[in-house]
Amino acid sequence: MSSKYILISKYPLNGKKFDINSLNLNNSSKTKYYFYEDENSKELLELRSFNDIKEISWDEGRLESVFHDLADNLSGDIRRELVKFVESPINNDELLPQTKYIQLRHVEVPANNYFEYRKWRDETIFNVVRENKDKIESFEAFHSLISGQPGVMFISSFNGDIENYTEAFTNEKYKKIIKQAGDSYITGGNDGLYTKIYCSCC
Repeated sequence: MSSKYILISKYPLNGKKFDINSLNLNNSSKTKYYFYEDENSKELLELRSFNDIKEISWDEGRLESVFHDLADNLSGDIRRELVKFVESPINNDELLPQTKYIQLRHVEVPANNYFEYRKWRDETIFNVVRENKDKIESFEAFHSLISGQPGVMFISSFNGDIENYTEAFTNEKYKKIIKQAGDSYITGGNDGLYTKIYCSCC
């Protein structure tokens, strides 16, 4: 069963050369690290699992110290958000994804249309997910509880070829679904909708 809460931490990395495996970041059932890189940026992603919000205080020391531990490798401050599990069209049997890849898919939804949006996404986005369950290990919907970038966060996990996975979310059928959403279900400007694929590391 998936975590009730996930703390998502994004570490912007500078251009210094280093072996990411030398950072002493250890994956476990409750902590998972992923890496993203393109021509303009590098980013380390940390997912931390909590099933009770009070558990966050148990990790306070680590959450503070990692800023100093990674200082030489950071290009900016750490960005964090706490999201809470809502529902899943493809369940995760683990607390966190344990796959080679994950995709974060964020959308900010107008509060007054939230429940209509939930119904709509079950009939559209989630149907696409179910139709492609052979390519997807898990697909979970969370909602921000504490965040500077509020909204829905989908965490999709997969092991196969990236192009094969993304085809279902970039084809004409899916483009029509996103167009349907329009102003009714998407707000927040350019930051209201984004996706990013990360590769497992450490």
